This record gives sequence, structure tokens and C-alpha cells, in this order.
Amino acid sequence: ARGISMESALAEMYGKATGCSGGRGGSMHLFDSEANFYGGNAIVGGGLPLATGLALGGAMQGQSCVTACFFGEGAVAEGEFHEAMNLAALWSLPVLFVCENNLYAMGSALDRVQAATDISARAASYGMQAEAVDGMDVVAVEAAARAAVVAMRDAPRPHFLECRTYRFRPHSMFDAELYRDKAEVQAWRKKDPIERFQGWLLDNGLIHQEEIAAIESEVEAQIANAVAAAEQAPWESATDLHRHVMAENRPAPPAAPAPVAETVQTTYREAVRAAITDAMTRDEKVFLMGEDVGAYGGCYAVSKGLMGQFGADRIRDTPLSESGFTGAGIGASMVGMRPIVEVMTVNFSLLALDQIMNTAATIRHMSGGQFGAPVVIRMATGAGRQLAAQHSHSLEGWLAHIPGLRILAPATLEDARGMLWSALQEPDPVLIFEHVMLYNQTGKLAVNAGAVEIDHAAVRREGKDVTLITYGGSLWKTLEAAEVLANEGIEAEVIDLRSLRPLDDATILASLARTRRAVVVDEGWRSGSLAAEISARIMEQGFWHLDAPVGRVCSAEVPVPYPQHLEEASLPQVPGIVAAAKAAIGKS
Repeated sequence: ARGISMESALAEMYGKATGCSGGRGGSMHLFDSEANFYGGNAIVGGGLPLATGLALGGAMQGQSCVTACFFGEGAVAEGEFHEAMNLAALWSLPVLFVCENNLYAMGSALDRVQAATDISARAASYGMQAEAVDGMDVVAVEAAARAAVVAMRDAPRPHFLECRTYRFRPHSMFDAELYRDKAEVQAWRKKDPIERFQGWLLDNGLIHQEEIAAIESEVEAQIANAVAAAEQAPWESATDLHRHVMAENRPAPPAAPAPVAETVQTTYREAVRAAITDAMTRDEKVFLMGEDVGAYGGCYAVSKGLMGQFGADRIRDTPLSESGFTGAGIGASMVGMRPIVEVMTVNFSLLALDQIMNTAATIRHMSGGQFGAPVVIRMATGAGRQLAAQHSHSLEGWLAHIPGLRILAPATLEDARGMLWSALQEPDPVLIFEHVMLYNQTGKLAVNAGAVEIDHAAVRREGKDVTLITYGGSLWKTLEAAEVLANEGIEAEVIDLRSLRPLDDATILASLARTRRAVVVDEGWRSGSLAAEISARIMEQGFWHLDAPVGRVCSAEVPVPYPQHLEEASLPQVPGIVAAAKAAIGKS
């Protein structure tokens, strides 16, 4: 229907290189950029927030396009369904939501797992036009869809179409269909939409029997040709395994401003705000969206005053629906916008992890390089403000585990000011982690501060006895520890990682070649930590440089406590860093 050839679609199901996604997506992830087909999504409900974002991006660019999103009734139970319905209605987005209600999400009947089975009524409760049609009647479905599209082009707003239908076959080839009676299937087969449509055409003199025979013969030939072509098509070479993880043609990084002597006193918070302001002034496609970023001014007051400067369309308040608005940001980025999504704090990002990991990080790979998601996602991270166990996580190491993402941790005013613009030039998703204890940090910043490169770690202090490797909020504790060590005659070199994915192995190994000892300081928990990854890389690539085992200073393996003295005890502190450095060089 979108103009994708049968050969291309079938080859993708075979996983062949000639498939519409280059064989990378398979049967559940068909894509075609030329046909504006943004792909299938194997995560139930996962495509709904993406559809709102595609429509949002089009609307913000003044386009008159309509986004169609297809899903089954099983998705209606997912939170993303409700989040997407609300956003689409709230922002009057032209999305045609098509629910193919075939009564069985997998093996559980709708009326066994849903308290309310009238799906169109649920959509209507969000204030959008919603209707249910006989999904076994081709003419009824087409008429309803055409009317909805015409209405949306005339007055952009979402429409919901529930097609009440049935699946005759098993959910998958492994499905024994023990959950439904065969008589039920046979009763529904009498309503077969193809036979029903064919009968309607014959009854109305719109087709003749010989034409039906010709169509069936032509389709059978097309299928046979497509099968033969798919079976003969080549596989992608294993030498191309690492293609389509990140963009192959990454643009040159933005130029840093020329050094100047004149500086201004500022805070980390103000540096981030200046970065957002600069980006939005430079590029009209940049916009900020997230919880309380507008009228409230941001949880950490980073976006205070920006809504008055840029308007509510570009400083876009969202409901508390992390997966929904993160998915919307991803979708908007796929159609040319440059969204900055603020997820407030890292623990909330877990509610959006589906969209971050299963869409943003994989869309380029699954589509065979046809689509990317150049979205920037900001969030506060870390502990130290007595916010207790549920608001004090340091999970950047978890997200740095995921291929397809770029992870940044600005620790200095220069990086807080400059990393954002550099991240917005990236063709792939970038996550920026801002430590909560840095927002009030003050210092001097060049008056013309701007873009910084984001590929390399930085040596923040030179030394010859031990290398201290850290990032984010722990940088300043580590520098303080280095000063304590210096007073005792130990010269520590301090590396600020800056980028957590990809890691700059070269800078780490070059330092180890000088100091021959290393300690990693990481606010994450010790087990499975980023510190463990760095230690492993040092052992793999620099073992023969080492004169001692790699040391680690991490958070205690407990949920971060609320009382200040316990919170401090649970986190890496200067004395612990000093002790680990001394242990590495054999001093107590």
C-alpha cells in the first residue's frame, strides 16, 4: 500500500541484504524511508509515542502530513497507549490511531484481561474523535479512514479508529491455540474480509469472475517470484556487523570559539541555561520539552525564564509521562526537529528506558541506516542532597552499556556550556548527565564560551605516581584528593572522562604509561559498574604497563540513605580516594 515491493518486504523477512531494512530488522521491523514508512515496532505499544512525535515534528515545521499508527488491542493495556493518547489530544496532533482489535493480544482474550472492552470509548475519553467499525468489512474501514484523514487535514487533531476484527491463525508458529475453541474460529471465518469484499464487488457489478481469477493468478506469480528472489538473495557479510550502529557519516564537530581573556562569573546551572538559549537562538528546529520545564522553570531552575523568551511551543511542558514524551521527542527528531528532552532525574529515565533503548538506540540499526534519532536527552544524576533512595541514583553506567547511544557527563562550567551544542549536531541520540551537586557550582567562564569537542577525556591535573579516573560530580572530590596527596609528596594525574560512551581508551592508556597505576572513582554501585568496565579495559589493553592492580572507589552497595551522615558514608569521599591511591602505590 505504501509502494514497498513484495520482493523487498519478503527479503527482509528472510533477513537478506536486499530486504527493505537491509536484513537488519526482520519480520517485525520493516522500514522504508522513501515511502515515509517509519517501521514496525516489536514492543507492544512502543510505536504510539513515536507516532505522536512524528506528527509533532511535522506540525512544528508547518507540514500538512497525517501520521497513521497501527497497533493491536493488547497495546491498550500499556501505559504508553494512554500517554500517547493524552499528548496527541493535548497538542492537537494529526495522528490516525488504528487499533486492530482482533480479540486476542496473544493467548488471552480481551474480556479476560480488560475491565473495559470498549476500546474506542477509551480513546474518546481523551477528547478525540473515536469510532468503531467492522474490521471485517474492507469498504467500511476505507470509508472511515478516508473521512478521518480528510477531517485531520482540514483541522489537525487526532482521530481513533477501532477495527473490530479477528485473527484466524495462531499468534506465532509456536502457538498451539489452546486458549480458544475451534468452532469460534470457524464462525469468524464466515466473515472473511477478502471473500466478503469479493462478494460485494460481484454483487454490485464492479468486478467479474474472470477478473478475480486473473488477479489471483497474478498475485500467486508475484509471491512465487518474491520467494525465489528472497531465497536467492545474498546475506549481508559478517564483516559489516558493526555498520548502522551509529551514523557512518558523522559531521565535523562544531568549531570551538577562540580563547579570550575576558570572563564572567557564573554557575553550572546558568551555563546549562546559556547553552539551551544559544542553541534555540541559533536553530529554530531546537526545542525543549519535559516535565515542568516551562511555567515552573525546571526542577533545578535550569529553564527558568525560557518560556517567556521562546514561547510555550518551543519550551514545551509535558505531563508526567516519561515514556510518552521521550518517544515523542525521538519521533520529532526523526523528521528533522532537534528536540532537547529533559527527563528531570535519572531514576525517572527508567520509565522511558523502553523508548531510549528499544527505539532511539536501535532505530538506525533496525532500519538498515535509513533512519536515525538525533535527540538529546538531559537528566540530573547522583546523590548528595538528601533525596533518599528513589531520587539519588547514578545510573549513567547502565545506559552507557547500550550500543547506539552517546553518553556525556559534563563536570566543568566549560563542558556544561559547550557540550549541548555539540550534542545537537550529532546524527545519533545523545544522553547528557548533569550531577545534582554541580548546579550551584560557581566559577569563571569565558564571555564567548561555546561548543566543546565531546570525543575525548581531559587530563585535569598532571602527575606521575598514580592515575585517578573519574567523571561528573566526582571530579571535584578527586581533584581535592589529588591535592591532599600532593601535600604528602604523591603526584596524582586526574582524568575527567567527559564521554562515558564511547570511552576514550587512548587518553587513559597514555596516562597509565606514565604513572603505571590507576584508581577509578565512580559514584555508581561497584557491582557491574562503569568502574568495572574501565578496569577491565585497562587489564585488556594496558596490563603490561601496570605495577599494581587497578583500584576502585564506588558507592556502597546499599540504596542511598536519607540521613546526611549515612548518605555521605555511602558515597565516594576524599579520604576513600586518598586511601585507594596510596594503596595503589604501596603506601598506607
